[in-house]
Amino acid sequence: MAAVQEVLERLRERVARPAAMQGVTAVYQFVLEGEGGGNYVLRFQDGAGTIEEGTADNPNVTITMEAADFVDMISGKLNAMVAFMGGKLKLQGDMALAMKLQSITG
Repeated sequence: MAAVQEVLERLRERVARPAAMQGVTAVYQFVLEGEGGGNYVLRFQDGAGTIEEGTADNPNVTITMEAADFVDMISGKLNAMVAFMGGKLKLQGDMALAMKLQSITG
């Protein structure tokens, strides 16, 4: 299994200028639980994304899941919608923004 840091690097490349997020300004908080987990903030400003470790004061969307499931999702082994429907991914906040992010995360 790839480490969280390795898949975060892949995600950083995907969010640098994704067409699917063009014009979006939003803050996503990832709360990754379990071994290798942590808190990460994904910020989009007019479609360009950055990822940093930490917590956001007022994120538009908070995504909570096990670190291992996050790795599988970013690696393409776990579909985000399947994870959500199966209770492996929990969302708080703007569901429309969460759905936009699916095209990038898997």
